[in-house]
Amino acid sequence: MGVIHPTDLAAWRRWQLSRQPLSRRLKARIGSRAGRSQQPVTLAQRGTHPRVVAVLDSWSPSSRLSLWDPLDQVEGDVLVIAPGPPPDAPDWQVSPASPAEAMARIRANSVVLSSGHYLPLGHAAHQRCIESGAAFVTVQHGLMTPWAPPLAPRSTLLAWSADDGRFWASGRGDVDLREVGSTLLWNAAQQPMLPTEQSAPPVFLGQLHAAELPRRTILRVTETFCLEEQAVYRPHPAEADRASRRQHDVWERRGIHIDRSGQPLHELGAPVVSIFSTGVLETAARGGSAWVHHPDPPSWLSDFWARYGLSPWGQPPTPAPALPPTPPSSAIAHAVHGILAT
Repeated sequence: MGVIHPTDLAAWRRWQLSRQPLSRRLKARIGSRAGRSQQPVTLAQRGTHPRVVAVLDSWSPSSRLSLWDPLDQVEGDVLVIAPGPPPDAPDWQVSPASPAEAMARIRANSVVLSSGHYLPLGHAAHQRCIESGAAFVTVQHGLMTPWAPPLAPRSTLLAWSADDGRFWASGRGDVDLREVGSTLLWNAAQQPMLPTEQSAPPVFLGQLHAAELPRRTILRVTETFCLEEQAVYRPHPAEADRASRRQHDVWERRGIHIDRSGQPLHELGAPVVSIFSTGVLETAARGGSAWVHHPDPPSWLSDFWARYGLSPWGQPPTPAPALPPTPPSSAIAHAVHGILAT
């Protein structure tokens, strides 16, 4: 199996938009007509002549892990283009700029790191790379499903694993695949969980925001498991919209405990379960007990579970994923240095 849209970004965008609530679809269209992509960005520069440019469409935890953290290992001058200033960067020169001014900083001898070309800043950076001849590099930041966006043409992918790289490329010959490992899982392995109390109620990780499964399916699987296993439901941070909050209230009235504590997952000391959340693999990397659950998984989900070695509920816990010999941040920096040298 591979991604459903291996080359067609427009088709992927239509699918992605179709999975959004009507109100969000209307906002997206209005924002597009209003020229949202022309809103100012922030430049953060280390040094005077940067050849490495990191383009972040957000400062989400996954973006920081895959694109910001590795910059500590990159030698030489670096430029960051993002929607806002970086966290804890006192030694960086920070200034506002228009998107056009920011993209003009990408030169022919630059290496551009991004999460892909499917969001506004990443897309603009890829267009600039085509114009200037700079190298465009995508750094994998999460687990791969068939609905992942296509990789940018004539780019390099720094993948968590060889399997993920082949899956995302889906047979394309214009993408250079390199395996670097996952900073997320590497960091998790360095911070073990508190001892798991096996008799404690399992914690079910919420995924009401997930577009890969029908919402009614997610609701049914989640509610049935939580009621049958007396599990605690832990909402995903994205479940802040009105519909999700209403659903949480409904579940509470039906006897499901909702964990709104915000306590780090690895400090709960409880077994972890989800349909296909990254948190399951992260918990396993920390040495905790974790499973996936769906009573009748579609074929793509079974393939997903197998590719990441995830154990269904009722089987032995998911084993800790194998880690590369080199920290992924160092491997990403090494790959960047290699591209700069070519």
